[in-house]
Amino acid sequence: MPTPYSNTNAAPVATVGIALRWAIVALRKTSTTAQLDAETLVMHITGFSRAELVTRGPHELSAAQAADLAQLVERRATGEPIAYLTHTREFWSLELMVSPSTLIPRPETELLVEQALALIPTDVAWTIADLGTGCGAIALALAKERPRCHVVAIDNVPATLDIVQKNAWRHKLKNIEFLQGSWFEPLAARVNIVVSNPPYIRNDDPHLTWGDVRFEPDYALLGGVDGLDAIRHIVAHAKDYLYPDGILLLEHGYDQGMAVCSLMQHHGYSDIACHQDIACRDRVSVCQGR
Repeated sequence: MPTPYSNTNAAPVATVGIALRWAIVALRKTSTTAQLDAETLVMHITGFSRAELVTRGPHELSAAQAADLAQLVERRATGEPIAYLTHTREFWSLELMVSPSTLIPRPETELLVEQALALIPTDVAWTIADLGTGCGAIALALAKERPRCHVVAIDNVPATLDIVQKNAWRHKLKNIEFLQGSWFEPLAARVNIVVSNPPYIRNDDPHLTWGDVRFEPDYALLGGVDGLDAIRHIVAHAKDYLYPDGILLLEHGYDQGMAVCSLMQHHGYSDIACHQDIACRDRVSVCQGR
C-alpha cells in the first residue's frame, strides 16, 4: 500500500491533513468506520487530539510517522482491530492498555459494572474477585468506584496479568491484587462478590469469522459446544468461595440468560435475576449464595 508521501520533495513528507484524507480513502473499501479509524490512527502516531487534526492539518509528518501510518492502515484494511493497532481501549472512562493476549473490552460489559456497583454500598470494605480479568476492565472500574474495597484480579495467562498490572499502575489504583491461576484456584480466602466475563461463545458460532473476534484469543472467547463450559464451572464452585449471602455476577451471551439462570437455580442460589443491555438483550445474570 503506498504511503501518504508528497512527491515534491527529496525527503518524503506528508502533512497531517493529507495523511488523514489518504487514510480515509484507503480504508473505505474495507471499513464501515473509515473516517473514525483514520482519525484514530493519525492521532495515535502524532499524539494529537481530534481537534488538533483540524488545527494542525498543515503540520508535516516525519517519514517514519508516515511509514508507520501506512503500516497501520494496511493492517486495519485486513480487519485487525483498532484497539490492537493503538494498544488502547476506553472502558468506564478509563483508557486501558490492551494486547492480542487480552479480550477487547466491549460497552456491553459496562452493564456488569453497573449492576455490581448497585449492589456494593459505597462505605463497605468488601473483597471482590474478578475471574478471567483480561486487561482488567471490570476489576479496575470497580476498584476506581469503590476505593474502600479490595479487588482481586485473577487470570491464567501471565501476559494478560502483566497488562492489567500496567493498567492499574497507570491509573494509580492501589486497592487491587493480581493472582495467576484458573478461575477460583488462586483464592486463599472467601470473598463478598465474584464477577466474571468468561468465555461464552459456542465453538462453532459463525460470528467467530466476523469482525474483531477473528483476532482475539480463543481462550478468551470459546466456551465449549454450548458456550457454557466456563459458566458452569463458575456457578458450580462460586458458593465455596463466597461468604454466606455473597453475590455472583456473570456476563453471558444474549441467548444464554435462561440457561444461566437455570444453572444458578440448580445450584441453590437465591435472588436470581437477568439484566438486559442497551439493545434489550439478556447480558448479565446475578444471584446470591445461601
